[in-house]
Amino acid sequence: MSLQDLLLFLPVCFALNVAFGPNNLLALTNGARTGIGFAVVAGTGRLLAFAPMMAVSAAGLGLILATSALVFQIVKLLGAAYLIWLGIRLLIAAARPSTGAGIDTPTARRAAFRQECLVALGNPKAILIFTAFLPQFVNPEAYWQSFAVLGALFLGLEVVAIALYAVVGRCFARAAAHRLVWLTRASGIAMIVFGALLMASRRPA
Repeated sequence: MSLQDLLLFLPVCFALNVAFGPNNLLALTNGARTGIGFAVVAGTGRLLAFAPMMAVSAAGLGLILATSALVFQIVKLLGAAYLIWLGIRLLIAAARPSTGAGIDTPTARRAAFRQECLVALGNPKAILIFTAFLPQFVNPEAYWQSFAVLGALFLGLEVVAIALYAVVGRCFARAAAHRLVWLTRASGIAMIVFGALLMASRRPA
């Protein structure tokens, strides 16, 4: 990849990384309720999901998945159902008497890690990014090497995005700790909205 391509790739890629969506909402919520470190560790769950998605796209199977109406529909419905279920759980958590910060335990980290991973896997549009965006910057003469470099850059910027959302969430919690319950409620409603939008979305042509 040339320096010119790199200077174009990095800002466009980072714009995709920081775009507000279900995974970044999780980082925001986890950062506010439990802490920045907790949110970053949990956020690595989405990296575990994105890495094989990129590998599949690099192998050419991503195009098949992206153009298969049946596969897209199945993944979409499963992902939408999970987001709605996650939103309901957040609303239930906000309604409980104890609405303070969460507790950082190994069990809680595993649960949050699993949530990040499943939310990423349940979004069929993620693989469209790896199928349509990354290949535009791939060097055909060094296909696998350049795809690996691009994938590594994408994942690195994703970690930065996770940290940014976690910091914003934590700052909110410190500035308005008594309103943390409202953030949890808003996150729950947003998750349900994301699920409904995903369920109503159509496979791109």
